[in-house]
Order: sequence, then structure tokens, then C-alpha cells
Amino acid sequence: MQPSSPGNLNTRDSNAINRDFYDALWSESRLERPDRFNTWPLISDILPLAPARLEIGPGLRPRLPIPGTSFIDISPPAIQQLTARGGIALSGEITDLPFGNGKFDLVCAFDVIEHVEEDRRVFGEVSRVLKEGGYFIFSVPLHAGLWTKFDEFAGHVRRYDPADLAALLAAHELKLERSAAYGMQPANPRLLDFGLWWLKNRRREAMWWYNKVLMPLGMFFQKRLEFVDGLVDSPGVDEIVLVCRKRADGENGLP
Repeated sequence: MQPSSPGNLNTRDSNAINRDFYDALWSESRLERPDRFNTWPLISDILPLAPARLEIGPGLRPRLPIPGTSFIDISPPAIQQLTARGGIALSGEITDLPFGNGKFDLVCAFDVIEHVEEDRRVFGEVSRVLKEGGYFIFSVPLHAGLWTKFDEFAGHVRRYDPADLAALLAAHELKLERSAAYGMQPANPRLLDFGLWWLKNRRREAMWWYNKVLMPLGMFFQKRLEFVDGLVDSPGVDEIVLVCRKRADGENGLP
């Protein structure tokens, strides 16, 4: 099955949009500590089982502890700050990870996969670098019908249908264990249009407001993630975070 893809951007266009958007964002941002995010209770429980860790596309919002963790990103401002804090940060693409097979106990990718045209290669690469039984934790937006102008502006190329997402995981030896509703998007289209106008026409001022006001408010009002076994009931859910494991040889391949 193929995921829903309302956008019509080609790979070259989406890569350019992603680099432009995130280089501008991270150039004006500060590095946030992983333990400030609502993902930290989940991450901290898994860390004792995951000495070898990789986070893909964290920007300056890493969910994994920085010292000793490997990071892949496309944005030089993010790579510089992660390296300065003790991370092993490299420039690279999620579709061609520069690591050997079975290297990591834990791989994370938050708000990343929806930016990539060749998402089957993404899941294939993640599965390849994971050890058997290793964890893959990631988030993606759901439902093509919830597509907005912000998705296109931010370089998204798709929103996922839940059934297609489950099939994609199973096809790459990734077993879904639990999931939760995740993330926030303005429900008011006028508010969204207002924000996009500022991002397009007054980017520096918009980035200042985002980093100094909106981001701190968002961090303060984060809700505790409520995980359920398997796939969360998703009608009306804008985004989802999933906890998966790499199947061991001979393990039942059904979700």
C-alpha cells in the first residue's frame, strides 16, 4: 500500500524547501534539552536498554540525550550545536544512513519522515541499522484530509493513512507495540493563514515570536502522552507517535 500524498512536490523541490525552512529556523533558535519534552518519560525508560542510539533529523529539538548519541541532520546550524554539546552529529540523508547493519539499539525520528518522498527507503534504512529487538520511535502526521497550507510550506510531502502506515511497518520487519496522539496544529484556518503570512513575508520577526513566545508556551502546555497497545484510535488525530521493535529472525511477521 502507498501512503496518502496530497502534495505534488518532487524530491528536489522538497529537499530545497526543507533545507531553506529549517536552516532559517535553527539559525535563530536555541538548543532545547531532551528532558523538557513530553517524550522524555518514554525515552528515559528505554535508555538503559539502548547504549547505542541514533536520532534522525532532530534539529535543535533532540529527544535523545545529546552526549554519546549519534545524530543525522541536513542543517549545518543544528549539526554545529549538537556537536558542541557532545553529540556525534553528521550531515546526511535519512534514505542513505552512513552506518553499518545492526548498529543501534534505539533509533528516533520525530517530525521527519513526512518530509521524504522515498519513505520506503527510510523504513528500510532504519530497519537495516537497528539490532534485532531494537526500538524505533517516530512521529508522523495522519490523514490526507487534514492537509493544510502549513504542510506544504514546511516541506511535508504526505500525511499517512493509519492502515497504510501499519502495512509499511510490517513490510520492513518493524512490529508496532504502542502509540499515542501527539503534536498540535492550529484548528483555526484564519490563525494558520496569519502565521503563514508572517513566515513568508516577515520571516525574521516570525522566527523571533516562535522562539521567544510560541515555543516556550507550547513546551509549558505539553500534555502527557497517553499510550495504548497497537494503533491508537485515530479519527480526528492530527499526528501520532509510535513505538516499534525490530523483529528477531523467525518471529511471526504479522502486526
